[in-house]
Amino acid sequence: MTQQLTRQDPSTWVERLARFGYAAKGVVYGIVGLLAAQAAFGAGGKTTDTEGALQTVLTQPFGKFLLAAIALGLLGYALWRFVEAIKDPEHKGTNAKGIFQRLGYAINGVIYASLAFTAVQLVAGTGGGGGGNSTQDWTARLLSQPFGQWLVGTVGAFIIGMGFYQFYRAFKAKFRKEMDLHQLSETEQKWVLGISGFGTAARGVVFCAIGFFLIQAARNNNPNEARGLGEALQVLSQQPFGKWILGIVALGLIAYSIYMVLQARYRRLKVD
Repeated sequence: MTQQLTRQDPSTWVERLARFGYAAKGVVYGIVGLLAAQAAFGAGGKTTDTEGALQTVLTQPFGKFLLAAIALGLLGYALWRFVEAIKDPEHKGTNAKGIFQRLGYAINGVIYASLAFTAVQLVAGTGGGGGGNSTQDWTARLLSQPFGQWLVGTVGAFIIGMGFYQFYRAFKAKFRKEMDLHQLSETEQKWVLGISGFGTAARGVVFCAIGFFLIQAARNNNPNEARGLGEALQVLSQQPFGKWILGIVALGLIAYSIYMVLQARYRRLKVD
């Protein structure tokens, strides 16, 4: 009876769904990074965002089945982020730093719930690939509000802050405490931490670029200056030594995808 109750414990399926979610997120970022790396090194490919990665999955054999699994995983990841924001299982607290982190979890949850919905639309053939720039669309809506330029500028500054936080996490190897690596050898642990740090830092670069473009859009009151992930990567490729910059960031995003898969396997999840 005790074992049966344990299997039915809600925390168990939340944990499993969260781990599946980390893996699904890793797949999405892996595709974005791989396509960007191919573009950087002249092997085809393109700079795209997470929605573009979903569309790439859809074109593969058994694409709808794979995309449905990814959608479920992304919903699991979003659910876990909401759990982290609301229940605070990692005890981030209610001071300024804790609130900032938990707010970031909540925003992350909304973003990946929206991405999961896009995946469901693609599977159902009811949308998700209709062109247009969602980043510029919501930037335009914010700019049209009272104090719209301040709102967009604040969002941009917040995203840059998240980018610098990624650098901090990479430098301090904060993810070491998040993962249970005791079963790995010392050499394997160094590889895990190195890959995780490189991937986290690359994501920080992307965050800072997106935040910078949002601040530019706010300063000039022009939503067309806002850039999402795919466009930010494209802009990086247009800089001096742009192919090298894009290639390094693309490899970093691939490393980040591996980091997410490692999180799926080794992360300490405290649901209660």
